[in-house]
Amino acid sequence: MTAIALLELKKKTKDKGLWFWTFLLPVIFIVGFITLFGESMGAEPEQLVVQIVPGYTVMFSFYIMISIVVAFIKDRDSGMAARLASTPIRRLDYFAGKWLPFVAVVLLQIVVLFTFGVVVYDLPLGDPLSLLALSIGLAFVATGCGMAMAVLAKTENMGIALTQVIALGGAMLGGLWMPVEFMPDVMQNIARFLPHYWALEGYKTVILDNGTLMDVWQSLAVLVGFGIACSTLALLAYPRYLREAKS
Repeated sequence: MTAIALLELKKKTKDKGLWFWTFLLPVIFIVGFITLFGESMGAEPEQLVVQIVPGYTVMFSFYIMISIVVAFIKDRDSGMAARLASTPIRRLDYFAGKWLPFVAVVLLQIVVLFTFGVVVYDLPLGDPLSLLALSIGLAFVATGCGMAMAVLAKTENMGIALTQVIALGGAMLGGLWMPVEFMPDVMQNIARFLPHYWALEGYKTVILDNGTLMDVWQSLAVLVGFGIACSTLALLAYPRYLREAKS
């Protein structure tokens, strides 16, 4: 497991596309939308920053799914997955070795984007333990969803297209682009079934209301529940993934 994790992490550090999607593009979106909405709507600066910085952090966390899909499909089509399956390595060890580097990337992304918000926009942070727990939950669900997508997608393009649907669709319906209370009732009801909504609500509770772990337990439970469901689906679909792997 450790060797797989280190190899995957080494490949990720050399992937310039990953760094663009993970750090540069989110910063561009954050600056652009705070400038746009701050000038055109005259919104309260603190509420605007608390909506946009965590909101786009949550949205772009799900873009890690693209890298996960690409990594798994490359292993499948290159024969690497079949070769690893012929060794004594356990399925769980393989999954953990592939998964942990992506979790680390998402957590680093969250740290960088929140630090940017603090330095540039004076984003208040609130209870650090609650922020850490929510960030781990967000990383868990984003990467778990990516693992499920990676073993189920037939092609790389299909996986990338579905990632766009999950990331952008979840952002729109989950209240990441605008506060949920401004949305129609039907969309507000849909939002409560999405992990994007619960991640942002948890962050806003901590940042705006000085919430603690006791105040965000529901958000954490939903994120962990989604993460477990996606990870379980990925493990169950792994035999199918191996059957399609080139030897």
